[in-house]
Amino acid sequence: MKKLLTITLFLFMLSSTGFAQDKNLGVGIIFGNPTGLSIKNWMGKTTALQGALAWNFEGKGNLSLTGDYLWHNYSLISVSKGRLPVYYGIGADAVFNNDFVLGVRGVVGLDYMFADAPLDIFAEVVPTFYLIPGTSFKFHFGIGGRYFF
Repeated sequence: MKKLLTITLFLFMLSSTGFAQDKNLGVGIIFGNPTGLSIKNWMGKTTALQGALAWNFEGKGNLSLTGDYLWHNYSLISVSKGRLPVYYGIGADAVFNNDFVLGVRGVVGLDYMFADAPLDIFAEVVPTFYLIPGTSFKFHFGIGGRYFF
């Protein structure tokens, strides 16, 4: 399990050719469900991968590993300084506890990117349809920030 996590994070970090930020890779925190480490890697001007290694507070609390492919729309909201794209995407949520739980995520959020600093802050809503070990539907949310380097 540790090897799979290490390989996944390593490949995620290596896959950058981003242009939307001056810096491609951002690492920070996310609060909500789940709460933990957040990572974002720009793949192009409007696309990015994001993931989290976090604690899921449903039930007794469990380790959650999420990954999403995102598209960003910069034209919906204009701001005088920085950028504020609306983003949306699809991904997966794997929860590790006594039973392995796997679901498909839809993601919709806002990501404020500061003009004068390699930082962003974000808020997102994440409807998730769990498929394994049984089917269920949950709404998750998150707010957080990342430093890009």
